[in-house]
Amino acid sequence: MMATENIKQPEIRVLPMPSDTNASGDIFGGWLMSQVDIAGSIAAHRYVGNRVVTVAVDKFQFLKPILVGDLVSIYAEISHVGNTSLRISLNVMAERERGTEKAQKVAEAILTYVSVGEDRKPKIINKK
Repeated sequence: MMATENIKQPEIRVLPMPSDTNASGDIFGGWLMSQVDIAGSIAAHRYVGNRVVTVAVDKFQFLKPILVGDLVSIYAEISHVGNTSLRISLNVMAERERGTEKAQKVAEAILTYVSVGEDRKPKIINKK
């Protein structure tokens, strides 16, 4: 039996549809930004164990267009943990030739999230 704990899995995988395109027929940048924010929030929530809110997009770079039919995988890595906030680095990969598992990096981003309690106020993060 092979151990899988060292294999990096994406936070999310999505397949963009024609309704996600801009006027040029490429996937709309806002759609991708939304997917990246979702992936980042999943990673942040897993780390802190409670609600998180997005407070900053520190970097967002579109490297290549995403096309209808590309299988988009978004990978997240925690790059910094503060008292109440954490920074997540995200890499967006697209499989153009599905079935070959060849993916290319199409975007990268860094987002900052704040841990919040039920009162919606910043909550101290118990560092792991």
